Amino acid sequence: MPVLVGIHPVREALLAGQSFERVITAKGAGGPKIQEIVDLCKKAKIPIRYEERANLDRLAGVTKHQGVVAIGGAASYAPISQLEGKELVVILDGVEDPHNLGAIIRTANAAGAGAVVIPERRAAGLTETVAKAAAGALAHVPIIRVVNISHAIEDFKKRGYWIYGLDERGEHVYNEIEYAHPTAIVVGGEGHGLHEHVAKRCDYLVRIPMAGAIASLNVSVATGIVLFETTRQINVAAAAASAQVMIEE
Repeated sequence: MPVLVGIHPVREALLAGQSFERVITAKGAGGPKIQEIVDLCKKAKIPIRYEERANLDRLAGVTKHQGVVAIGGAASYAPISQLEGKELVVILDGVEDPHNLGAIIRTANAAGAGAVVIPERRAAGLTETVAKAAAGALAHVPIIRVVNISHAIEDFKKRGYWIYGLDERGEHVYNEIEYAHPTAIVVGGEGHGLHEHVAKRCDYLVRIPMAGAIASLNVSVATGIVLFETTRQINVAAAAASAQVMIEE
């Protein structure tokens, strides 16, 4: 049975309206954060139990659960229809490390991305490790799983998206290009980067210049850099459009 562990992931899931079969807290655990979870469970009429910490260790499969385990709380995948109205999405071309996937989902939420797309094969899926690394963001960011990333990119184009691939061979520096909207940022997996057939389907390839001796960044860090630049441009464009409307009025 799927579980969600940790104070922050469980709290965020409850705030987002996610339902659980039950929530278990460790006997003797307390404090305002755990009390908030108890109150949220009572409000949502979700059974809450108090059990020995050893039992939580067994259910969670880890000892770093902070005294909170939610049963039946694994995040589910969202349908492609969730893309409707999303100005910015992230497409992952084979990120295999669940910690990186969780960090990217957390960063995507912080940057205002509307969804994250992942492939079914040769990539990390939604596990407890991902949920923990995402620190509650799974409750707010739809995760769409597709059979084939290349085919998904073609589908995104039909929906009007401009596709920007992050690649060290990119012709354009990431902050010297104007991002058209709606925008899809495509990021490759650890080590191999973008697959060739995926890179060829991108409208533009952008790169992050490196000034130090290390030639590359962690995939979640690189994703965050490009996402926040894209968000900055979206906000600037929105502010300019709003100012223009005020002038015309």
